[in-house]
Amino acid sequence: MENWTVRRVTPEDAGRMRALRLEMLADSPLAFLETLAQAAARPHESYRQRIRQSSTGNETAQFIAGPVDGGNPLIGHAGGTVLPDEPGCTVVFAVYLTPAHRGGKVLARLVDAVADWSLAAGRDELMLEVVVGNGRAVRAYEKLGFADTGVRLPHPTVPQLTELQMRRRI
Repeated sequence: MENWTVRRVTPEDAGRMRALRLEMLADSPLAFLETLAQAAARPHESYRQRIRQSSTGNETAQFIAGPVDGGNPLIGHAGGTVLPDEPGCTVVFAVYLTPAHRGGKVLARLVDAVADWSLAAGRDELMLEVVVGNGRAVRAYEKLGFADTGVRLPHPTVPQLTELQMRRRI
């Protein structure tokens, strides 16, 4: 029996999300769009506001994996947001699993939560970007039905790196 669940964030998750965000940035600094120092310097109210905005609606959503009883710590996160130029597509962002939960079912459940939310909002495609060379992530997303589109983009914060784009129909 699984002792964790996946659900959409609520404003009450702000403190736990801040802790997970700092862990994400310490563990995988090239995968996200801010540095650990920037995230650590952000006031707690900033986290609460972002969580509040992502807890309802069809524009942006964040999903967390954590203990069934709602306790600590969180073990994973995935977000989704509208792709402005493609109203039928959701960008999957800030995907992270704690090291002890990589390679299991958590990633699939988080991506499924984003997909379900996306479909409910009328969007039937998911898109994400992965740093070129991160073969483990590419293989994990391929197992979930994502395919490399062949599109390569400069990394948004580290110009020496390139990202590859992957997409999946829902």
